[in-house]
Amino acid sequence: MAKKESFVHLDLPDCDIRYYPKFFPNKIADTYFKKLRSETPWQQDDIKVFGKVYAQPRLTALYANNEKPYSYSNITMKPHCFSAVLLEIKSEIEKYVSTKFTTCLLNLYRDGKDSNGWHADNEKELGKNPIIASLSLGAERIFHLKHNSDPTAKHKMVLEHGSLLVMQGETQHTWKHQIPKTAKPVGERINLTFRVIR
Repeated sequence: MAKKESFVHLDLPDCDIRYYPKFFPNKIADTYFKKLRSETPWQQDDIKVFGKVYAQPRLTALYANNEKPYSYSNITMKPHCFSAVLLEIKSEIEKYVSTKFTTCLLNLYRDGKDSNGWHADNEKELGKNPIIASLSLGAERIFHLKHNSDPTAKHKMVLEHGSLLVMQGETQHTWKHQIPKTAKPVGERINLTFRVIR
């Protein structure tokens, strides 16, 4: 497993973002990817953008240790109970992040056409200054960050297989992030975003 001190602290203003490049070694990350890919009840919801309805450009699933739904982009998801594999991953992440997560939103990016547009995880039910722990499994994708009020403050990074990105403090109130589409041939990626729903 990663050592606590082996994270990169992103040198960006008005945020607290930490990146653990090899949180899970490749072999363990491979096993988790295969298990989650085959066992997760993936769904594809419709989203409304400027009055038009589109199929969301990725598949999702919600898990929790309670029955609290999660709403974003006019979608309300009801959670499944945490599976054994998700509890195992959650427990390992909680050793390095000082919080107990209640909920995990999973995203499956099937290829480069699947994406997640500019957004912040700042929904009311996440509370003030939420901690979001984001685990990447599978193909690498580029992750973009941009500051809400300073156009010069932006950042791009590659999210590697088995890596953990932790966004905390005021990050969700001051920055937006996205996984853009890419024309390059890329394989499947699963992203697990652990959070606390109050």
